Amino acid sequence: MGEDLESLFYKVVDYLDGRDSNVEKVLVEEKPVAAKEPVTKADVFGRNAIPLGISNRHIHLSQVDIDCLFGPGYRFNQLKELSQKGQFAYKECVTIAGPKGVIERVRILGPSRSHTQVEILRSDCFKMGIDAPLRLSGDIEHTPGCTVIGPVGSIQLNKGCIVAKRHIHMNPSDAKHFGVEDKQVVSLEIPGERGGIIHNVIVRVNDNFSLECHLDTEEANALGVTAHNKLRIIK
Repeated sequence: MGEDLESLFYKVVDYLDGRDSNVEKVLVEEKPVAAKEPVTKADVFGRNAIPLGISNRHIHLSQVDIDCLFGPGYRFNQLKELSQKGQFAYKECVTIAGPKGVIERVRILGPSRSHTQVEILRSDCFKMGIDAPLRLSGDIEHTPGCTVIGPVGSIQLNKGCIVAKRHIHMNPSDAKHFGVEDKQVVSLEIPGERGGIIHNVIVRVNDNFSLECHLDTEEANALGVTAHNKLRIIK
């Protein structure tokens, strides 16, 4: 046994000196580990992600009402372009008033529309003393009105106040990718510590739309999400 150990010892020495090729060498190769890029909330759903836009209270004005509030021929000053093509926010704001209260600095969005529409938050309804229903933009029949006050004059609307239904803008190509159609009602998965599933989200398909889900500020705050988050459709 001693001779065997001694023989093995000298074989190892010879191998280390490069003189013995009969001793098998076992290699343990360490493969470099590629650094993983951090997965952010924004890209957690990959190519199935839908960008999020968060909407505060705002107003769309008709040209007739623009003339009353700001004077004939008034030209608004553009603040920024919005995500939807041809739409933008103006620097100018108005005040809106109901039977119980007033809300100042309500942002005007352009371009002008055929009928004035005021999109407010649910909490604004309590402050103003009106009961605005959940509606998609443009659906203003049988809705309450309010007083709109501008720098030159004021108007009394007999309809037009809504709380916007949560919805997703997309073009036909997007709709095909997600397997949905115009006016389809879907659910959305929302990431984050306060995330979850929200239902009753309306799909709106139009050639001019850019892919984006719209929630109002109250919904976004309750879910703990920002415009940096992205969502996923669950049909």
